[in-house]
Amino acid sequence: MLYIPIALVLLVILLALKGLKIVRQAEVVIVERLGRFHKILLPGINILWPFIDRPRQITWRMRVETPRGPINRAVNSNSVDLREQVFDFPEQSVITADNVVIEVNGLLYYQVTDAKRAIYEVANLPMAIEKLAQTTLRNIIGEMELDTTLGSRDEINSKMRTVLDDATDKWGVKVNRVELQDISPPESVQVAMEKQMRAERERRAVILEAEGEKQSQILRAEGHRESAIAMAQGDRQSRILRAEGEAEGLTIVRQSFVGLKADPAQYQVALSYLDTLGTLGANHKGDKTVFIPFESANLLGGIGGLRELLGGQGVVSGAAPPPPPPSIR
Repeated sequence: MLYIPIALVLLVILLALKGLKIVRQAEVVIVERLGRFHKILLPGINILWPFIDRPRQITWRMRVETPRGPINRAVNSNSVDLREQVFDFPEQSVITADNVVIEVNGLLYYQVTDAKRAIYEVANLPMAIEKLAQTTLRNIIGEMELDTTLGSRDEINSKMRTVLDDATDKWGVKVNRVELQDISPPESVQVAMEKQMRAERERRAVILEAEGEKQSQILRAEGHRESAIAMAQGDRQSRILRAEGEAEGLTIVRQSFVGLKADPAQYQVALSYLDTLGTLGANHKGDKTVFIPFESANLLGGIGGLRELLGGQGVVSGAAPPPPPPSIR
């Protein structure tokens, strides 16, 4: 009779242990009662009815990288991870709008927000997200040309995130971010792009050199113009100062002739006349020509031997005197 109470105690302990379920942080467990969804177990200690309530077994097939290459492997679990997951969808060939085949791969960051829909709305969540990302990427890049594709990664990432987030909402998944890792055009296209880039750099160098030469000529012309303006202004100022000096000189001469019968104007003309006589014949190297005032020509009419005195080598300048006159120039 003693064995019966002991057996009952052991049975109760076994049932209690069987009914206790500990769930780790950031995970939830789907519980089914008699094959139907019952509730979701949150992190901590939970109590279940043994043999009636059972955690839902989850089997997901995921792509796993191995030394031999990527393979699809089945992952079994009885809990759903609510942390953000990183999915590296494999490299795939995509055709652009201008019929260029490129290789593209990227990363996708997603998070399960509703474990019930993630289990019951889709059979294999990781595989479904992978295929959806591949088809979405083909659709987006297929509408863009190669040059646009290479320079519009942010635009592609934004479009993919929007489309994937809307499509996976019914699965209880939130797509937080999509990042393209690499876009690899064919080798022939890469060579053509390098040639194009080199030609573009040479064109820019020629343009910059031409612009520099143009700017240099403009600055040089502006310098010449400013120099000419400065010289003209200096000459103008010099003429003004010279005229002012002459005006002051005439004023002083006029004041000096006050009370005299002489004419100041004739005095200035006489001074200029004498200065002019000093400069006449300055360029005649070795010439014996003598220049005298026109009014003095009559005084020389009585000098008959002036021609012999000059030895026939020089000529006196002036108007023709009465005969016999000397040769006057």
